[in-house]
Amino acid sequence: MKIYTKSGDDGTTALFGGQRVAKNDLRIECYGTVDELNSVLGLAFFKVKNAEIMKVINQIQNDLFILGADLAAPSEKKNAKVLRINPDNIKELEKIIDYFSGQIPELRAFILPGGTEGAAYLHIARTICRRAERLSVSLSNYVDIGLNIVIYLNRLSDLFFILARFENHSCGFPDKEWKNIRG
Repeated sequence: MKIYTKSGDDGTTALFGGQRVAKNDLRIECYGTVDELNSVLGLAFFKVKNAEIMKVINQIQNDLFILGADLAAPSEKKNAKVLRINPDNIKELEKIIDYFSGQIPELRAFILPGGTEGAAYLHIARTICRRAERLSVSLSNYVDIGLNIVIYLNRLSDLFFILARFENHSCGFPDKEWKNIRG
């Protein structure tokens, strides 16, 4: 099987259901950003030191395939084969956030992104996730994508923040608090 189809040579791509749209369509931008997020998580997986975080990253990478498919399948296409992000996915993220939050010191100040290499990649994942969230909100102004995608991405970015702090904490690297060095 060849990897190239030549069907996108005209600057279009197909959504689930066959509808063709421009490659710069907002829907494509959304799931392309989710793909970018998934790719950076692949790198973060090999940079974090904590096995619990690695397990969570693996779970999230699989969920992001569902999220990408959900974005690629217009909601009016009731295709039983397309998995969708659902409230259970969101509840699972909240359970994970609560677990890891309970393992780290309470946040008392703004912190700077960074720390260990693994934590730094998790912060990059957080910012890409926030971009995917913003794009999804924009998309939702034009088409029905449901509520679950935006909520999931919102929780996911919170989780990346907590995981970055947990990775730093478990490696003995304290949070680096923001200080106004100009004032």
